[in-house]
Amino acid sequence: MPDSRTDLRDCDIVLPCLDEGPALRLLLPRMPGTARVIVVDNGSRDDTAAVAAASGARVISEPQRGYGAAVHAGLVAASAPYVAVLDGDGSIDPDAIEPLLALVRDGAVDLAMGRRVPTRRGVWPWHARLGNVLVLAWLRRRLGLAVRDIGPLRVARREALLELGVVDRGMGYPVELLDRAARAGWRIEEVDIAYHPRTAGTRSKVSGSVRGTLRTARDFWRVLA
Repeated sequence: MPDSRTDLRDCDIVLPCLDEGPALRLLLPRMPGTARVIVVDNGSRDDTAAVAAASGARVISEPQRGYGAAVHAGLVAASAPYVAVLDGDGSIDPDAIEPLLALVRDGAVDLAMGRRVPTRRGVWPWHARLGNVLVLAWLRRRLGLAVRDIGPLRVARREALLELGVVDRGMGYPVELLDRAARAGWRIEEVDIAYHPRTAGTRSKVSGSVRGTLRTARDFWRVLA
């Protein structure tokens, strides 16, 4: 019988993806073998869907563009008791899922999140880091929520996530999730995770440019207004 610490049969892994074909070629073979992987193709123009299908992942097409739309589609498609939502750009090692899942599975917390720790200089551009800091400072003032990152990796019970009723379908989704979770009295814990450079051949829709970061900040503030 597989070790319960590494057995992810009770956890579906959702990867919201937009033009992440090069990253998925390297990322999907590293996924825990006991987990079901759901790749949500959010209107990719590359071979994201084909690469995911060839690797054995379940592929869901979500035509409504937006990070929140892709995550929500993945949650609806999932069926396991627990779900992990992970960026599909290769910047986070899938092995980081297991310790977060253990916290939720054991009942220690309701939401476990990865806090990015860059593995080298320049991995997390200054404009993206600044936006992250400002939004989190606002959440601390508003809700007393002392988190240090808007997690690129989150683990929780699937039904509980859906019951929160997050409505944002853009980049404001993770901020609204934190807002609703805090108001619902969820126990939230962060775990440091290594943050690697994203896979060559892909580009971040958030931190890849100042313009992308500003669009994301707009979505964040719309949620918090």
